[in-house]
Amino acid sequence: MSGGEASHEVVIIGSGFSGIALAIRLRQAGFDDFVLLERDRELGGTWRDNQYPGAACDVPAHLYSLSFEAKPDWSRAFATAPEIQDYVLSVVEKHGLRQRTLFGTRVVGLTYDETDGTWLIRTEGDAGERSLRARLVVVACGGLSNPRFPDIPGAESFAGKLFHTARWDHDFDLKGKRVAVIGTGASAIQVVPAIADQVGELCVFQRTPPWVFPRNDREFSEAQKRYFTEHPRARRWMRNTIFAVTELMSLGMVWRTPLRRVLERVCHEHRARQVPDLLLREKLTPNYPLGCKRMLLSDDYYPALCKSHVSVVTEPIVRVSPRGIITRDVRGRDLEREFDVLIAATGFDVPVDTPAFPVLGAAGRSLHTEWAQGAEAYFGVSIAGFPNLAMLMGPNTGPGHTSVLVYTEAEIERVLAMLRHMRAETLKSMDVRPEVQARFNRGVQARMRFTNWTAGCNSWYLTKHGKNTSLWPGFASEYVLRARRFSASDFNCER
Repeated sequence: MSGGEASHEVVIIGSGFSGIALAIRLRQAGFDDFVLLERDRELGGTWRDNQYPGAACDVPAHLYSLSFEAKPDWSRAFATAPEIQDYVLSVVEKHGLRQRTLFGTRVVGLTYDETDGTWLIRTEGDAGERSLRARLVVVACGGLSNPRFPDIPGAESFAGKLFHTARWDHDFDLKGKRVAVIGTGASAIQVVPAIADQVGELCVFQRTPPWVFPRNDREFSEAQKRYFTEHPRARRWMRNTIFAVTELMSLGMVWRTPLRRVLERVCHEHRARQVPDLLLREKLTPNYPLGCKRMLLSDDYYPALCKSHVSVVTEPIVRVSPRGIITRDVRGRDLEREFDVLIAATGFDVPVDTPAFPVLGAAGRSLHTEWAQGAEAYFGVSIAGFPNLAMLMGPNTGPGHTSVLVYTEAEIERVLAMLRHMRAETLKSMDVRPEVQARFNRGVQARMRFTNWTAGCNSWYLTKHGKNTSLWPGFASEYVLRARRFSASDFNCER
């Protein structure tokens, strides 16, 4: 490799679930020359950052974990964020990955060097500006890393406390405070029940009501945890059963089938049981098909909204004032509500169109330009014109119904297959053929029109052009089977 920079066979950008899983599999497969780059000072990604009250996974714990690093003693069916982060860090320590990580290192650009088939990785951070080189770069930044604050005029003028759920201020005491939560997505339905009994007044600002399915969460007994520890086959059976159920539910969550009506009925009955007030229930009833936006799971969100000191506001927010939030009713009248705290539960800037940093591939082509009309990749991993570059959790590899780790593990096996072929054939580079990538993505988008995601509502799944570059339009098992069939003939290979 050229230049005087530190060089590695593989550089992994990001140390969340996907980056950590790849690092483990690299070691297991005999690829030991790698390093992880992490902009923060701790590993864990999403679960390091999202430690707000009530934070938990909405996929059962026995499925939301690595298949090759089982945890038989999960404390409950749906693990909390602290327990997931503890699991991640225990895996990190077991495999010695902390010593393989450059902390406080933010990538500011990637440039492909066609002379020797390596990538120049420019970084900045605690050690100042530095560069590395790698034969293969794997971008494992994930989609839930950059909090999205609502674009509301006047937010900077608010005199009270303002923060995002992903940047929770644990030193701030909410007791007795007048609190506003902006948003009703996945983080909101967890944080609202968690803080409702602490605050003096709680107001939830809702633009669109979510579909809420019963969570049926429960603690595992000591006997159950011991049983799963002593009987690995039973634990694997549990994992496979959960996966099979999520695949079955995809028939209603992903596609426009009669099962969607069944799931909608379950949600309606769940809401009717938990919200006796008819006016409030009407506010909380979605007017779009289930699956068009992300379906949420909760047993305690609706009961929290029924408390006497909790209210739901559906009027649009006009602006933030120094004292609170100003809304406008249907008659055009403005109303100011005063608060001590504003909490943005507004999700993340998911980079479905734009890479997290400049990437220049073969012949100087820009990934930002290539993705201007929507991100595309081959199985979400390889990008034509960008040799020796791989992505995890890339375009169209998100699940609408099951654990993202099912997809991620299949993507990792593609990366390993690519590395094995490069090493066996002494290749300088591998670049997916443009026609192969184009054919694959035409098939993906053709299937999108049959999904609930194209039913007409606005969601983070879609780009500004209305293209779904986030989710896989099918069963997770189909993606896994297809992604694991790696063929070197799909690539232009250069020695």
